[in-house]
Amino acid sequence: MTVTGIGGFFFRSRNPEARAAWYRQHLGVDAGSDRAWHQEAGATVFAPFPADTDSFAGDQAVMLNLRVTELDALVARLEAAGVPVERRAEWDTEYGRFVRVHDPEGLPIELWEAPS
Repeated sequence: MTVTGIGGFFFRSRNPEARAAWYRQHLGVDAGSDRAWHQEAGATVFAPFPADTDSFAGDQAVMLNLRVTELDALVARLEAAGVPVERRAEWDTEYGRFVRVHDPEGLPIELWEAPS
């Protein structure tokens, strides 16, 4: 018997309804306690980082990484909606391309487009 995948991602929120709506509107994630988001099959990295990592802000215990397609189109849509998108040249790697956004309560979200 083994674990077959992630069954949920639960996190505290000052305004759960508004935060879930942000994920639905901007990222297409069917978020909310009364919903189930069905993702496409693919790789998931499940990795503890060192406590002193600079990969994301020290006041955040986690960073959410989401697999995406058509990263440039998604970034354009996010920026048109007023969502700041962080890019760094070093985030374009052999593993793919990455950008970062933050949800309305500051959770860092890494958007990852795998190499084609």
